[in-house]
Amino acid sequence: MGFFSRLFSKSEKQAPEVKERTPLNIQVGDIVTYDLVDYEVVGKITYRDGGYEWFSYQLLEGDQTKWLAAEMDDELELGVYETVKLPVSLPFPKKLEYEGQTFFKDEEGEARVTGEGRSKNINGRTSRYAEYISEDEETYLSLESWGSEVEVSVGYDIEAYEIKILAGSK
Repeated sequence: MGFFSRLFSKSEKQAPEVKERTPLNIQVGDIVTYDLVDYEVVGKITYRDGGYEWFSYQLLEGDQTKWLAAEMDDELELGVYETVKLPVSLPFPKKLEYEGQTFFKDEEGEARVTGEGRSKNINGRTSRYAEYISEDEETYLSLESWGSEVEVSVGYDIEAYEIKILAGSK
C-alpha cells in the first residue's frame, strides 16, 4: 500500500468511542461544570465498604478545589464538599460543632479505597469514615481518617441536573 493510500484510507482504525458520562463513571481528565464553573477532574477515589461502593471526584479550577460525592443508594445521591479545618480525632464523637451549627453522627464505617490521578497515593489503603448531618438536615460533615490525620469536609446535596459532564478521555 502506498503512502497516499495509507494516508487517505478509510479502513484505518477509528478513534475509540467515548463512553457517555454519568456521575457514577466520571474519569480523571473529564470536565465537570457546576454553578457556572468548569472544573477539571484531577482525582478520583472509589470507596468499598462490604458490598457498598461510592465515589469522590476531586474537582479543580485555578486554586479552587471541590469534591463531588456520588453514590447509588435507593436513588442517585450527589453532594459537593470543600475541605475545612476542624480538629477531630479517633474515635469519632457523637456530635460536632462547626460554624455555629451542631452536626450529629449519621453513619460510621471503614472502607477500602482505590485512588486515581492526584489521589493515587492512597490506592489500596483503608480509611475510617463518618458522616454527620446538621440539625436542619441541609449540611453535612464528612470525616476520613488517614493514619493519624483526620480530614474534614463540609458539603450539601445537589441534584444531577446541576452538573454537566464533558468526557476528556475514553
